[in-house]
Amino acid sequence: MREITFRLLKQNELIRIKEIDRTENIFEYYEYKDGELIIKSVHDLVNSFDEAELQEMIQRQHLLIANGGKVIAAFSDDKLIGVASVERKRRGKKQHYCKMDILYVSNSYRGNKIGHQLVRKCVKIATTFGAEKLYISATPTKATVDFYLKEGASLVEEIDEELFELEPFDIHLELKVN
Repeated sequence: MREITFRLLKQNELIRIKEIDRTENIFEYYEYKDGELIIKSVHDLVNSFDEAELQEMIQRQHLLIANGGKVIAAFSDDKLIGVASVERKRRGKKQHYCKMDILYVSNSYRGNKIGHQLVRKCVKIATTFGAEKLYISATPTKATVDFYLKEGASLVEEIDEELFELEPFDIHLELKVN
């Protein structure tokens, strides 16, 4: 495998998020019910970003950067193969959360610790923002949630009502940053 480099993305580079190969076969997902994660079966194939979804995500990253947040990217040669971001905005009653807004790794690069490295970089960013925890609103696929759990995340102690309203089927997790 080629050397992977990481660096912050600038506003004018955010369009490059479309370079990520989002292809994924999904066979199981989690549903949160009565304080527990329940596994459900499904068969879904995600091929790529929906164009409207991609544009909304890129616009959200523009706002995130404009408000002091950071977008970190992983590159193989000059190809963007992974991306993650952290809002500077503090959340929660104690203002101790910062939201990790996105995390994507291209299909052919999954399983090579790129996601792990992106999470670690997000943890460092959140620490510089003064947060104690990352708030993660995770797509409920089993692979995604299991990844975050292996990274040390757990179900959130305090649901962010704004984020829950936006993504009620996501699994809301937190990850301590220190």
